[in-house]
Amino acid sequence: MFRRIGNTVVRHPVWTIVAWLIAAVAIVATAPGLPSSSDESSFLPKSYESIKAADVQQEAFPSAFTPSAIALYQRTDGGKLTAADQQDVARITSELGKKHIDQVQRVIPGQPSKDGRYALTLVQMDSKNAGQPKQADAAKVVREDVKALTKGTRLEVKLGGSAAQALDQQDSSKRGEALIGIGTFVIILVTLLIIFRAPILAVLPLILIGLVSAIANGLIAYATKLFDLQANSSVSSILIVVLFGVGTDYFLFLMFRYRERLRAGDEPKQAMINAVARVGEAIASAAGAVIIAFLALVLSTLGFLKQMGPALAIAVTVTLIAGLTLIPAVVSLIGPKVFWPSKSWQKEPENARFAALGRGVQRRPALTAALSGVVLLVLSLGTLGFNATFDLASGSMPKTKESMVVQDEMQKAYSAGAAAPTDVYLSSTDGKPLDKAGFDAYARKLGDVDGVADAKLSQVNEGGTTADFTVTLKYEASTDKAIDTVGEVRDVAHANAPEGTEALVGGMSSIYKDIDAAVNHDYRTVFPVAAVLIMLILGLLLRSVVAPWYLIASVGLGFGATLGATVLIFQNGQGHPGLMFMLPVIMYLFVVAIGTDYNILMIARLREEAREGRDPREAAGMALRHAGPTVAAAGFILAATFATMMLAGNSLLTEMGFAVSFGIAIAAFVMAMFFTPSLTALIGHAAWWPGHADRAPAGTHGADPAVAAGEEELTQDPAGRRG
Repeated sequence: MFRRIGNTVVRHPVWTIVAWLIAAVAIVATAPGLPSSSDESSFLPKSYESIKAADVQQEAFPSAFTPSAIALYQRTDGGKLTAADQQDVARITSELGKKHIDQVQRVIPGQPSKDGRYALTLVQMDSKNAGQPKQADAAKVVREDVKALTKGTRLEVKLGGSAAQALDQQDSSKRGEALIGIGTFVIILVTLLIIFRAPILAVLPLILIGLVSAIANGLIAYATKLFDLQANSSVSSILIVVLFGVGTDYFLFLMFRYRERLRAGDEPKQAMINAVARVGEAIASAAGAVIIAFLALVLSTLGFLKQMGPALAIAVTVTLIAGLTLIPAVVSLIGPKVFWPSKSWQKEPENARFAALGRGVQRRPALTAALSGVVLLVLSLGTLGFNATFDLASGSMPKTKESMVVQDEMQKAYSAGAAAPTDVYLSSTDGKPLDKAGFDAYARKLGDVDGVADAKLSQVNEGGTTADFTVTLKYEASTDKAIDTVGEVRDVAHANAPEGTEALVGGMSSIYKDIDAAVNHDYRTVFPVAAVLIMLILGLLLRSVVAPWYLIASVGLGFGATLGATVLIFQNGQGHPGLMFMLPVIMYLFVVAIGTDYNILMIARLREEAREGRDPREAAGMALRHAGPTVAAAGFILAATFATMMLAGNSLLTEMGFAVSFGIAIAAFVMAMFFTPSLTALIGHAAWWPGHADRAPAGTHGADPAVAAGEEELTQDPAGRRG
């Protein structure tokens, strides 16, 4: 099949390129806009308690005041607010409300701090548009107006709250995307120049992947609208590195084999056809593993991951198609001039380092497997200290952003949980009015929970069927203590709800509690499904039921080592309270799926060498010698590309960038280089049971497998080795 694909695109390169250009123009011109949400509650399905509580609030208290933005005032000299200062705050609050800013429904004064140094203005926005870009735009106007109204006073003001956080996160994401894009471009360009010493080859993948990126983004926008998926600003940053990183991987897989075939004496067009025929299966299998692993995210209960899975799967699918059609067509049209001005492509290098590594694996496979396995196991011990954190706002932007400064100052000036109180909604299940006589006792029970600063009845709806008890925690909403406390509040609220009533606990801490439960569900569901599906792809590629087991086990060890190293560096080394809650899910899929690429390339080459008649140990050594440079180059570029995410300036992308780049480095330079080939050499022919994929068909000893399959004979190089 891959030979036919190669033959078609190489024989008709112009038509192939024109088809891609037409597709790009049509898709980009007609694709819908991609909306984005930063509302944490939109991550969860309706079945979770925090979402049910939000629905009860909307139905029973449609006009309930929930601030979307909080203006925090203090004197410029840091002293206590005077009576004149408080009058200024009241005036500013009143005038801000009269401006009738879009999305703003009510503007009211808040409680002053106990130390008398801070005052608040609370701004309520339309809850239906929570987390949407229009509220970030409204926060920008509110921020500008409140600062303008404060001029001429002795006050300084900062705007925080969820809408302001969305605005700051949006600005941070744009800066991060620009830095990631520039970093990715420079790394790929410089690395390819060093590898090939050919400017055309260095620039070509950037141009082609840029075209692929435009098509992929258009298709993702179509899919997001068609399936009503949640969009998130972080996906754009991840897409950049996935498209350029994976795309460059497939470009390198193909170009190394193309160069090898030219050195073996193939005519240029035939060299590309043979390259696609020989490496196409490895590229397709590698991409298939990545696509299936990403699609496994559809099983996630979190809207963020549900959207990310299909988006990344679409991106990799388009990249795969480009790797098998667009890239071969363009390169075959240029021919060997693509390597200009370098002449090194004409001569087979010694590959001395990789030849030495190959000989080492060949002579001592047990020692190699043991040493590489110990490295992975030791690093994996760090996973025992893993702790998840749920502060998405501070995780997605620097602490210096204005909304983050407000959050920190409010925690010091007020009860830490005051900015995001927990609400307990007690509702009648039979439609009869609630018995108000028990309200005080119920509030006392809630207030007695360890970690609760205050609990009181806030309001009762008009029909008397639902009561809202506001519970203020002693801890900031996203902390572990707050999440543990809200779990105890739930237990008390449910256990003490009078007969004929139902209690639901809402608020941000409750949402984080449910996100925690959803992530744990994903660990039990997404991980095993992705692993099983990747094993099936490996089994089909290798025609074996043995090899997929130790290949997926080695990748699992790589995941453990990566998570362990991330914990050691960020939690133990930098003192972070925890890692972003979704990091293990994302890291698992990237490290397991993309890391499997290198295992697939190496094991496919090992099988190819074995079919030449070499014994398992020799085949492993030769595979490392010839596939090692490709894996090293691709692994370095992909790891460095993901590392550019650390330039974004926020902890979420910094942690993600380090974890994924480290995981890919482990996959390329430990697993694919040493662990996988040495294990395969040790297991020998049994690794391919029940098939005989490592043995040449009868009567074709030493012949090219493509010839054995009845395909066009490939040219053999003077050393008798085939590419």
